[in-house]
Amino acid sequence: MSTGMGLSLISVFGVIWLRLAPESKETFTLFQRLTLLAFFGFVLWLLYRLATVRVTAYPDRLRVRNVFKSYTLTWAEVSALRFRPGDAWLQLFDAEGNRLGILAVQATEGRRASVAAKELAAVARANGARPRPTPES
Repeated sequence: MSTGMGLSLISVFGVIWLRLAPESKETFTLFQRLTLLAFFGFVLWLLYRLATVRVTAYPDRLRVRNVFKSYTLTWAEVSALRFRPGDAWLQLFDAEGNRLGILAVQATEGRRASVAAKELAAVARANGARPRPTPES
């Protein structure tokens, strides 16, 4: 899917550039062209990262890839997984009490997200994740 989005974006910007009148193209300085290319590259990178968010459970660790940051936690560092009604995505609490969003499991996916959250919680328990902390006040 990310490949399709990227190719579509390249096609759209390519057609726009090709359809510009030659006089209009000449008004762009080298700096402006480079700025447009840099912006275009950033948008492609962002779409790629959005399309490739994921969570992967291994016997000894959990890997979370969000849009801007990736995390690797051992199961002993995972103290809770929470996916309450109204939460936008699955939340992980580490041993230090930090909350990490797991964007790969989003509430907009409905039942599928609930099933994925329950499966991940079962894997966490089976692999020795620490007990759930006391509820927040």
